[in-house]
Amino acid sequence: VQLQASGGGLVQAGGSLRLSCAARGSYRSISDMNWYRQAPGKQRELVAMFNTINGSTNYADSVKGRFTISVNDEKNRLYLQMDSLKSEDTAIYYCNVRDRWFKFYWGQGTQVTVSS
Repeated sequence: VQLQASGGGLVQAGGSLRLSCAARGSYRSISDMNWYRQAPGKQRELVAMFNTINGSTNYADSVKGRFTISVNDEKNRLYLQMDSLKSEDTAIYYCNVRDRWFKFYWGQGTQVTVSS
């Protein structure tokens, strides 16, 4: 599975961005589709996850109520709608998928910078 993330950029605090991640290859084997982020000097953290089997979602406490993860009907494109952005949301955002054999794949990352 190959992943290509896009949609990052510079935005003012309180603004919105929508990230997108396109999956190519054996995307029909995907089970979970996730967004991670890594801020400078910090460990990579899970931001949001989407289970393509049952449609369930889960979010980090820090983004609940502000971010929304979604997947298109073909389950080959992942989105992250980010509203009410804060400076602490500044990070490189990575899309990640897990297939049914528990193998993980990573996209190249897209930079999100929130100015205060």
